[in-house]
Amino acid sequence: MEQPVDTSTAQPAQPLPQAPSAVLQDGLPPGPRGWAILSLAIGVGMSSLDTAIANTALPAMAAQLHAAPADSVWIVNAYQLAMVATLLPIAALAETVGYRRVYVAGMALFTLASLACALAWSLPALIVARLFQGLGASAIMGVNTALLRVVYPAKLHGRGFGNNALVVAVGFAVGPSLASLILAASSWEWLFGINVLPGIVAFFLARKALPESPRASHRFDRLAGLYCVIAFGMAVLALGDGAHRVDYHKLLPEALVACVFFLLLLHRQRRHPAPLLPVDLLRRPMFALSTLTAVCTFAAQALAFVALPFYFESALGRSPIETGFLMTPWPVLVGVMAPLAGRLSDRYSPGLLGGIGLLILSAGLLALLRMPAAPSALDIGWRMAVCGIGFGFFQAPNMKAIMGSAPAARSGSASGIVATARLTGQATGAALVAFCLTISTLQGSWYALGLAAAFAFAASVASFSRLAVAPGAGL
Repeated sequence: MEQPVDTSTAQPAQPLPQAPSAVLQDGLPPGPRGWAILSLAIGVGMSSLDTAIANTALPAMAAQLHAAPADSVWIVNAYQLAMVATLLPIAALAETVGYRRVYVAGMALFTLASLACALAWSLPALIVARLFQGLGASAIMGVNTALLRVVYPAKLHGRGFGNNALVVAVGFAVGPSLASLILAASSWEWLFGINVLPGIVAFFLARKALPESPRASHRFDRLAGLYCVIAFGMAVLALGDGAHRVDYHKLLPEALVACVFFLLLLHRQRRHPAPLLPVDLLRRPMFALSTLTAVCTFAAQALAFVALPFYFESALGRSPIETGFLMTPWPVLVGVMAPLAGRLSDRYSPGLLGGIGLLILSAGLLALLRMPAAPSALDIGWRMAVCGIGFGFFQAPNMKAIMGSAPAARSGSASGIVATARLTGQATGAALVAFCLTISTLQGSWYALGLAAAFAFAASVASFSRLAVAPGAGL
């Protein structure tokens, strides 16, 4: 027979909190919350940093792997394609098996795939490893926002989303410089090898610190998940091929397959209580307008970020290193403004904050269009800073609007939409830049900046439209 334990004097050391079976309270206490936030920050920071590093180092990797530039693009495309195609199925799966379990599995896969990337001996091997790395990143990003909603109390959600936006901005800001330093000191393998140690730390930290969340009663629809993967995957391929104006004999089948599988997905889930493609959430005005705002804004960002390096290097004759520094003010100012915008979103309407910020972004992009013929670094820098200020005011309030307009039980799907809207916008923007450059090599970047300003203005209109939505309409 066990002896009773005197708990009055026993005080065991607990450096890390044990994950509870299910979180029913309003967020975690401050101590455990800090460890949970750290584990999430490492994951989302690695995913963002890896995207920026790969984009910057693509020419060097192609040269060292003796690959043609057109083939080497798949190092980036494979990662993005895996993420876009699987985000919604993974988010829906997380609602049934738990956000923590999916995040931990994603962190393990991302870390192992990063090691596989570092050990890759050829371009095909690297592309396969990048597919699995994108799948791991999809699991991390797909449930990251849902976990923030569980970790932070409701009154601090805006602050949490702002801190998350700060981590993403820092990853994108330091990525180009870090890639340059790694390539200067070593070979491309270390671009991925640096993920392994932080990934191991984040994996064990997430297992200890992240809480369990209540699970949905419905079962995950595997066939619908397959339909979703094919539909989004073919849609991204068709978008990219269309931007490069490929022959319609290739483009038309891709577009038709995407349309057919989207229809199959909608038909199969028309009566599902929690559809994998969350049409039930998109019927909510606040959710739909916030999603539209995100797609348009990230399209504007991608249009600018892909077009400006061409403009700086081809039209202005700047070196790649100078281009990296000229691009830096935008993400730096996003990092400065995001926490402030997150705190303000706990007091003011996301529609108002986002609308003002996106008008500033549109004005900054128009200012870039009206630069003098031979702009100085200062001429470029202050305009990029204005864009960063505007973008920084959009991100955290918009994320809070999306998550706040979805029921708690549908946090997984809402989190998936946050990431899907971002990637869809970025893929659209990148494709439009390619299309503009096929129209005119000399003026293509200028056309792309004009489109970016138009997308930012459309996003501000969508954001301000949320002010007309009744407070309870999206809840």
